[in-house]
Amino acid sequence: MDYAEYRTHDAVGLAELVAAGEVSPTELLDLAIARAEAVNGRLNAIVTPMYELARARAAQPPTGPFAGVPFLLKDLQQDYAGLPTGSGCRALAHRVAAEHSTVVSRWLEAGLVVFGKTNTPEFGAKGVTEPEANGPTRNPWDLGRTPGGSSGGSAAAVAAGVVPVAGASDGGGSIRIPAACCGLFGLKPGRGLVPAGPLSAEHLDGAATNGVISRSVRDTAAMLDVLTGTPDPGGPYLAARPELPYAELARREPGRLRIGFSTRSPLGTPVHPQAVAAVEDAAALLAGLGHEVEPAETGIDEHRMALDFLSMWCVQTAHAVAETRRITGAGPEGFELDTLLLAAAGRAQRACDHHGTRQRWNTYNRALAAFHQRYDLLLTPTLARPAVRIGELDTPRPVRAVARVLLRLGLLGTLSGTKAWERAVVANLSATPYTQLANLTGRPAMSVPTHRTPDGLPLGVQFVGPLGGEGTLLALAAQLETARPWAQLAPPL
Repeated sequence: MDYAEYRTHDAVGLAELVAAGEVSPTELLDLAIARAEAVNGRLNAIVTPMYELARARAAQPPTGPFAGVPFLLKDLQQDYAGLPTGSGCRALAHRVAAEHSTVVSRWLEAGLVVFGKTNTPEFGAKGVTEPEANGPTRNPWDLGRTPGGSSGGSAAAVAAGVVPVAGASDGGGSIRIPAACCGLFGLKPGRGLVPAGPLSAEHLDGAATNGVISRSVRDTAAMLDVLTGTPDPGGPYLAARPELPYAELARREPGRLRIGFSTRSPLGTPVHPQAVAAVEDAAALLAGLGHEVEPAETGIDEHRMALDFLSMWCVQTAHAVAETRRITGAGPEGFELDTLLLAAAGRAQRACDHHGTRQRWNTYNRALAAFHQRYDLLLTPTLARPAVRIGELDTPRPVRAVARVLLRLGLLGTLSGTKAWERAVVANLSATPYTQLANLTGRPAMSVPTHRTPDGLPLGVQFVGPLGGEGTLLALAAQLETARPWAQLAPPL
């Protein structure tokens, strides 16, 4: 097999070739590594090569549904025993994991050959992948632009043809945002389906989950079967699973769906005409496929929800910084300034206020449930604009200078909850205002790459489903994939 043929197959297809004896795991790994070496100098997608470990694994008799298929982990919450999980953080660059994460164990049991870990922003806290520890990852479709975040390294590697599918995670859009930026398919599973163990019961109070970014819908469906597998006995609850495998549900017709769509930014911020066009194009495509599509609103105060989302994130960041300092002995120099600012805002929150923030998640859950009584799915842009340019969202130098002074004086926390803080939250999320809804409510959601801008940039659209709606989302995605094929579209890299 040469690279041109390798690029035409998804992970399910490669596994079938291995099972039939038409190609060996070692041959596939050599192709993946050669492609990684050819493009990673320009992309900076892979930050931890694991070539020798992978070669030793590929030499063993393969077993499992993805036996022999090359694979990449995200360098965040996807621990590989004996290797660091850097999380985009200088302080953790050499902190070695003692054991595999549960999801990593499941990927290995499925026969995947892991040969590297991909770049992520510090603690996964941004919708771009530009950590100071590792440098920025670039979008294969335009090297001057971001692949999104926080699973930007994985998305860049998949889009560039290094692997057909890669590990990812999503706490505020971190699967869907990079999928939309890079012309890929990204599904965020619903709360509790994918285990977070063994070190956690759930990530970000249940708002975050692991998953994958892929070129094909069937890869994501089959990977979801691998990840959900046997319920985690140490998990906080037992999420309902369908009677049929997700791979089977993805092959079924979705039926005639009622879909409500909106292009309005939940924050009231501008929406790029191409983001609007992406949804309008998808709505027309869906109507042509026989679905009922009409404008609709969730009725949720999503401006308030955005503030609550950042409030939760700040508290979680404060804990992550404190815990990292405890286990590594690192000082403030081990972290980026933006991370320290979020942590300071988190420490400034009163416990009762944070509890009130968390209680409002129930309000959003019930409002979205009411929406899903009227509509099968919600359709929105995934992004409010095409992928931003590298460095475009950097905190301005004057603001950084003032922030350093406030941090040093211990005054930064006084800004939390003020109008200035509210403006900062809105600015932070203005490019990605649509994705946090599914995280706080625990609903499944996906980004589907149905649109290209006039200059050729991918721009996905998002669908949000009800609890247990993964099967419906996958079936619809497969229908859209047939109607508007995207897997063989390759960036000019």
